[in-house]
Amino acid sequence: MRRSHARGHAPGPSHTAFAALGALVLSAAALTAQPGPAAADPGDPGVPASPKTVFAEDFEHGQGATPILVSDYTGAAPVHQTYTADPAWLTHCNGWIASQQNPAVAPADSGCGNAWATVKEMAGALGQWAGEDPATNHAVTAYTGDDPGSGRTQLESNFSIDLGPKRFLAFSVDVAETNCFANHAKLGFYLLDAVTAVPAFTTPIEPCAHPGTTIGSVAVGTYTSDGPVLFDGGALRLRLVNFQASGIGNDAAFDNVRILDVTPRLDVSYSPDSARVGETAALKFTITNTSELAVKKGWSFTGSLPSGLTVAGAPSTDCADATVTAPQGGGQVTVTGTLPAGAASCTATVTVSAAHTGTYRTCAADVTDRTGIDPPGCAEVTFTRPALVFDAHAHGGRVSAPLVTVAPLVPSDVTCTDAPGTDDGTLLQATLPGLGSLGAIDTKADGTVGDDGLRTASASARTAGVNLLGGLVTAEEITAKAKARDDGTGQVDADGSVHITNLKVGGVSIADPKPNLTINLPLVAKVVINEQVPLAGGAGVSVNAIHVRTLAGVDIVVSHARAALTVPGTPCPSA
Repeated sequence: MRRSHARGHAPGPSHTAFAALGALVLSAAALTAQPGPAAADPGDPGVPASPKTVFAEDFEHGQGATPILVSDYTGAAPVHQTYTADPAWLTHCNGWIASQQNPAVAPADSGCGNAWATVKEMAGALGQWAGEDPATNHAVTAYTGDDPGSGRTQLESNFSIDLGPKRFLAFSVDVAETNCFANHAKLGFYLLDAVTAVPAFTTPIEPCAHPGTTIGSVAVGTYTSDGPVLFDGGALRLRLVNFQASGIGNDAAFDNVRILDVTPRLDVSYSPDSARVGETAALKFTITNTSELAVKKGWSFTGSLPSGLTVAGAPSTDCADATVTAPQGGGQVTVTGTLPAGAASCTATVTVSAAHTGTYRTCAADVTDRTGIDPPGCAEVTFTRPALVFDAHAHGGRVSAPLVTVAPLVPSDVTCTDAPGTDDGTLLQATLPGLGSLGAIDTKADGTVGDDGLRTASASARTAGVNLLGGLVTAEEITAKAKARDDGTGQVDADGSVHITNLKVGGVSIADPKPNLTINLPLVAKVVINEQVPLAGGAGVSVNAIHVRTLAGVDIVVSHARAALTVPGTPCPSA
């Protein structure tokens, strides 16, 4: 303050207007500059942890009874921080690290003169406010003996602190001010990366207008950022700017500068942690706030599912302003949202399934593109082999036609059951009215469980003496076989085959036909030999040794076998 002013105090309200992050304030004891935090350890999902102090300066390192300018100060290990300021804030009784233990006489050429006692009084008031010894506490002071000009830097750190990019940071500082009847100091703090100054405030700090309390003639309080800043830069420095241009008043001191990391934590979990192949599990992402419960807006991440897991249902979330992108059948989940003020946590959940047995693990490396959120620990889910349901079915032949229908001949079935079993049947001969005849028919269906616990469904149909369509299709014997085997991972290996003896179609001999061999009999019918149709979901196969479709709409099947293993709860095959 210029020497022409009398000293006095206009008391302000007994509370601080900047209470939104007040819970962030830490004890001023033993604060030192610290490197940035390592990746967050996994915690208790939904239980907020305390913020981490990533920078703290109490201007006590190496200080005693001799005052020095802040530009000559070196902070504690490991950073050994140093500071600079605009020349206006290093002259005219500005920029001194002062204490009540300093000599009664102001430092030579400091410009403080008789104001030195008041300068020391502000340092003592800050110590008392912080619970320290007011007689020995040190603080950076200013008692403006000239107009400093608006928007000039009152303090700036020289060395960067490596935090890692895209973190939520909050700011806290203790400030004292005297001569509140005159112009007030208006302080604004900035977080600096290599190229950008990010404001940690919306309204400048004005202790005379918003004191936490008054100690003697000094207004004092702790002031925090209006809300956390999502800081993109990885290397952090600090700048204090004073927007008060006048030296009439503008007499303030500051201490206990803190930058706190208030980045939310991500946790992952699976529920249940064990399921059968064919069932689903819920992968839950829990975003947990830090204990001050300030708003955290704009966090995001992408989670990659372990190989073999896929999204099996629509995602859900209770986070604010949230978007969850998880395409059905895909392997990625992207989440962005907000933790509102006062919220301890929120969640995003996606249903997943596995095609194979195994243990699937999600860890920090699987969560990428993180913005404003700490990585998770690990979580895992195990998918076990399901008790597959048997489906084995065989028959010797059937006919479907506009005027005549022949139901499946000699059907054998072990279908839609989880119990092993065998069924078989025999018929000496059969007539297909107006279409031909069949000789002896043998069918069999099996559902078995091996010594290794793996399941097999099998079916076969053997038909002799085949004569269809007036001798256009004949065979001495024809057999269809189908088999479905549990491969031990929850998947099914299926195969089918046809064995023939003396098969002729339109007078042409057919031997060892490949699957789905199709022969056209002009103006009569289409004949498919060794017709094989995979069943839905790879559960099995359906085999027809001979399948005839006439132009008149008659459908004839000879020797049919079907085998499948299905997951409980899914429809059994009917083809």
